[in-house]
Amino acid sequence: MRLVTWAIRLIVFVLLIAFAAKNVEPVTLRFYFDLALQAPLVVLLLAFFAIGALFGVLALVGTLLRQRREIGLLRRRIPPEEPLRPPTV
Repeated sequence: MRLVTWAIRLIVFVLLIAFAAKNVEPVTLRFYFDLALQAPLVVLLLAFFAIGALFGVLALVGTLLRQRREIGLLRRRIPPEEPLRPPTV
């Protein structure tokens, strides 16, 4: 199973490298106020993917911290249990 996983990862990696090699033409990204950025298409795609992933992680940080705080409060409310012992026959 591990070999299949690595084979799939290798195939996806090779496809992404081929996609990057096909999209090296420079493109112009125009912003407001006549600002423009010229870069290869694959670089801009990678940058916007990374920015989107960063925004997704940042959107989850508040929820994650709130849940961790709530878990801590609940753990303090519950008294510690005795360790489980194997049943004696």
